[in-house]
Amino acid sequence: MWPFRDRGEDPLACSALLPPVAARYAVIDTELTGLDARRDSIVSIGGLRMAAGRIVVADYYYEEVRPASALTATSIVLHGITPEEVRERPGIGTVLAQFSAFCSTDILLGHFLEIDLEFLRAALAQAGLPALTNPILDTWPLYEWLSSRAPNDEGPGFPRLKDPRLPALALALGVPFRGMHNALVDAFVTAQIFQRLLRQLDRWGVTTTDALLRIGNPRRGVDSNPGSSLPLT
Repeated sequence: MWPFRDRGEDPLACSALLPPVAARYAVIDTELTGLDARRDSIVSIGGLRMAAGRIVVADYYYEEVRPASALTATSIVLHGITPEEVRERPGIGTVLAQFSAFCSTDILLGHFLEIDLEFLRAALAQAGLPALTNPILDTWPLYEWLSSRAPNDEGPGFPRLKDPRLPALALALGVPFRGMHNALVDAFVTAQIFQRLLRQLDRWGVTTTDALLRIGNPRRGVDSNPGSSLPLT
């Protein structure tokens, strides 16, 4: 449970000043038939919980769904899900309430999360379900920000990467990544990446969840100023 929840306070407001390691995260990922939200759709959705900086492997969500658009050869190569495997699966609209309940009020964490959220927002709206209003945190802008820090007394920072994709970031941080993409496996890889980034936050003066969320906002670039209270050099 969130700190302070038993006192009837807003968990999101109360989390702002928490150390990032003390916050709760729902690490999520989707697999898609393609990247065009106007014509493509979700084929699988996965998530797992992080609390106190640890991955709670027993607290996860995974569902394959019958996509609203045809699976393409390109997408099948990426995630390995075939039309036959999902022909009898439920549609995305029937599982979204469960998924939203899994996310609860936790911070939504992902890699290039806006891609997943664009599809989830559309599916929730089509199903007549409330939008996700959780805070969001993206591992890529967070990594970009950390890798742009100048070396200090504690040694060099992270290397700059030209390839922003999940396998390349996992390789750079020593996180195992093998085989095809899978929504739950990718969420697990993302969670392990985030653990490694978490360990560096104190070093650069990122001591609150509010500061972390501004740095890891998927809508901001690495060079934009997230706030005068954050260390930018």
